Amino acid sequence: MTIEQQINELRRVLNLYNYKYYVENAPAVSDFEFDALMRQLQDLEAENPQFADPNSPTARVGSDLTGEFHSVEHSFPMLSLSNTYSLEELGEWIDRVEKEVGTTEYVCELKFDGTAISLTYENGRLLRAVTRGDGTRGDDVTANVRTIRTIPLVLNGEGYPDFFEVRGEIFMPYASFDRLNAERAAAGEQLFANPRNAAAGTLKQQQSQIVARRGLDCTLYQLAGKHLPSDTHSGNLAAARQWGIKTSEHAAICHSREEVFDYINKWDAERKNLPFPTDGVVIKVNRDADRKLLGYTSKAPKWAVAYKFKAEQALTQLLSIDYQVGRTGAITPVANLEPVQLAGTTVKRATLHNADQIALLDIRIGDMVYVEKGGEIIPKITGVEFSSRNAESQPLEYITTCPECGATLVRYEGEAKHYCPNQNGCRPQILGRIVHFVRRKAMNIESLGEETIELLFENGFINNIADLYDLRAEQIASLPRLGEKSARNIIQSVAQSVQTPFHRVLFALGIRFVGETTAKYLADHFRSLDALLKATREELVEAEEVGEKIANAIMDYFADEKNIAIIERLRTAGLQFEAEERTTASDALAGLTFVISGSFANHSRDELKALIEAHGGKNLAAVSANTSYLLAGDKIGPAKLQKANKLGIKIISEDEFVELIGRVDSTPATTTPIQSKADDKETAVADSQPIQGSLF
Repeated sequence: MTIEQQINELRRVLNLYNYKYYVENAPAVSDFEFDALMRQLQDLEAENPQFADPNSPTARVGSDLTGEFHSVEHSFPMLSLSNTYSLEELGEWIDRVEKEVGTTEYVCELKFDGTAISLTYENGRLLRAVTRGDGTRGDDVTANVRTIRTIPLVLNGEGYPDFFEVRGEIFMPYASFDRLNAERAAAGEQLFANPRNAAAGTLKQQQSQIVARRGLDCTLYQLAGKHLPSDTHSGNLAAARQWGIKTSEHAAICHSREEVFDYINKWDAERKNLPFPTDGVVIKVNRDADRKLLGYTSKAPKWAVAYKFKAEQALTQLLSIDYQVGRTGAITPVANLEPVQLAGTTVKRATLHNADQIALLDIRIGDMVYVEKGGEIIPKITGVEFSSRNAESQPLEYITTCPECGATLVRYEGEAKHYCPNQNGCRPQILGRIVHFVRRKAMNIESLGEETIELLFENGFINNIADLYDLRAEQIASLPRLGEKSARNIIQSVAQSVQTPFHRVLFALGIRFVGETTAKYLADHFRSLDALLKATREELVEAEEVGEKIANAIMDYFADEKNIAIIERLRTAGLQFEAEERTTASDALAGLTFVISGSFANHSRDELKALIEAHGGKNLAAVSANTSYLLAGDKIGPAKLQKANKLGIKIISEDEFVELIGRVDSTPATTTPIQSKADDKETAVADSQPIQGSLF
C-alpha cells in the first residue's frame, strides 16, 4: 500500500469512527485506539504535505492560526421564520395553509436554540460553511465548522447531488456550556449569558483550535438544491441521514392540527430533560408541491412557522444582591440565587431592575423567590413565596453610595433608577461609554471588543473616546493578546471610523436618552454639531421626538467642559460633525408625518421608513395629533390603532402608501403571515431559484 493509500484509508476509517461515535452514539473502537490512529494520520500528513486535504479528520483539532472571516453570498437566500407563542394563532396558520392546498402533512421539529449555519457540499465533500449574516451574505466559518465532529466532512454512500446545501443549527450542549463557564469563572473572565450566546461567540473565534475545545454540536434540518432525492421534506431528511448528516431524531410527521398540538405539548414538558437548548417547535409543510403553491412573503415562507415555548418559572432562595453600574451611571441590582434549573440552564443570577421593584415585591435577603426567564434569555424575579419567609427577616435597605467609586447616588425626578453622578471618575461608566462608542450601530470600530478596550484602559492608553484617535500601533502591539497584526487592525478600524455619518457620531457620543432614532432626527433638524451646541432648550424641543427630558439631557451634556474638550479632540481627528446633503426621490410626502405599525408583505419597516424620508416625509415613533397617517400592517399595535381612531388619524395600508408615492411595483399578499421576528435563527431558502426542497 502506498503512502497516499495509507493516508486515504486512515481518513476513511477515522471518518467512520467519528460518525459512529458522535452521530449514531455507538462507539466502534476505544478512545485509545481512535487516538492512536489519529496520531498515525497526523504524522503521515506532516511527513507528506503533498497529500494535504482540508477535509481530513485531523481538521477536527483546529488550528492556532488567526484569520479574518470573509463575506460570502448565499447560493439561496436564508430568510427568517414567522413565529407565534399562541396555539390559537398556530391554528389560524394551519387554516390558511389548508384553505390554500387542502389537507396536507406537516413535519414537526424541535427548534434548536443556537446559531444558523449553511453547509455546501460538492461531490460529497464539505466545500464551505457560512453563517446566516443578513440572509443574503454571511461569514465563511469553514475552518471552525470543520472542528465540529457531528458535521460530516465527507459524505457516506451515494445518491447525493453533485452540489447542494444543507441548513441547520450549531448549538452548545448544556454540558459544554457549564464546563466552559466554569473555566471562564476560574480564569476571572466574563461568563456567557446562555448557550446561544456561547455558541455564536465560539463560532466567530479567530482560532479554530479554541472552537475544537469548546464542544459545539450541530443538527441539520433542511436540504436545498436542484436535484434532491425526494419530493418531500421528510424524504430528503431520511436520505441525508443515509449520507451521514445528523438530523433531529425527534422530528415527526403529523397529519392534523391535533397531532401538531400533541407534539408541541409533549415537548413543552419534556424539553427540560434534553441535553441541549431548545426554545420551540418548527412546523413545516412536508410536500414540495404544497410549498410551491403557498410560496413566500418578502420575509418568510408561508409554508413554515415557529411556535415558541412560554417562559419557565422556578422557586429558589435569594442569597445576596450585587449592584452593577452602567455606562450612564445607572445602578442595576442583581440577585445572587441558590442555583436552580430553569429552561434547561442553571440560573444563579437574576435582575431586580430598581429600588421601586424591590420595594413593590418586598424582596428580602433569604427569601424564597420565583424566577422567570424573560424571553428565555434574561432571568428576572417575579415574586416572593411569603409563606417561607423567616420571621426575623428585615426589609432591604437600598444602597446610597456607588459600589465602584463611592460617590453618593442620586435619583433624578421621574427616574426609577439611582445613578452615580461621577461619570468621569467611575470605571464602569468610562469603559461603558467607550464600548458604546465603538459598537456597530455607532462608530462600528470592529477590531475593538470589550476585552481589548479594558486592556487598553488598564494600561493607560485610553480614558475616554477621544483617546482612541491618539493610539499608535507600535505603542499597543506589545500588550497581552494583541501583537503587531491586531494592533494594525485596531488602528485601521479607528481611522476608517472618521467616515461615519453625523447622525451615528451623535448617537455614539452617548448622550442620555439620545438613541439611534433621536440622533437621526437631531442630525436632520440641526444639520451640524455646532448648531446643536448653540441650540436653546426651546429650540431643541422643536425637533421631532425631542421633549423636555431629552432636551435637558442634551443641555447637561454640552454644559460639561470635559465633554466639550472631548468633542474638540474628535473634531481634530476628523469625525463627521455635519449632516450630508439631503437627497430625495420626490417631494410627494413633503409636510406629511407617518407612524408605522405591524408587519408588511412587500417591505420591511426599515424600508418603509427609508421610502418615507426619500419622498420628503417624516417618521414618528408614536401617534399624536401631529401624525398625518398611520401606516398599518398585519398585527398592528392595538394602542396605536386605538389612539389613531380617537384622534381621527387616517389609517392606510401598504398598497395605499405605495400609491401615495407613485410606485406600482407592490403586489398584495395572498395570505396574512404570523408576525416575523428578526432574531429567529432557523432560516428559509427563497424560491427565487429553480430549486427543490427549498427550506430554512
